Amino acid sequence: MDDQIRIILIIIVSVSIFGLIVYVFVKNYVKNKIDNLIKQEKDKKLK
Repeated sequence: MDDQIRIILIIIVSVSIFGLIVYVFVKNYVKNKIDNLIKQEKDKKLK
């Protein structure tokens, strides 16, 4: 019983860490894309 709980906790912690890392990468990617689109729109308006 003790081993099962330990394995389940390890899986939960591993998935949580992986999810957090993926979240940070996706958040930064989307932020950069939005910033680039805003910059392009400002450049279009200036021309």
